[in-house]
Amino acid sequence: MAKVRKQAESKAQRFERIAERRVNTVVKVLRLIGNLANRGNYEYSESHVQQIFNALDQELRSAKSRFRNDDDGSSKQFKFGGRH
Repeated sequence: MAKVRKQAESKAQRFERIAERRVNTVVKVLRLIGNLANRGNYEYSESHVQQIFNALDQELRSAKSRFRNDDDGSSKQFKFGGRH
């Protein structure tokens, strides 16, 4: 029986494989967040909407910043704040 040797994955190949999976996961979750806009199923205030998109914007800016090496990558977990 011939032994099949798997070729080592380069760092670029690994990056692309993992990035594709993670970006597709984020896109799917963003679509699910968009489903929350259905007023037939949910009740929410403009404050809720602003807090959601502020948190998403902040995390996106943080992720972009990490690619420019000017951020430590720390972030906070999202929670609604205050009364609505």
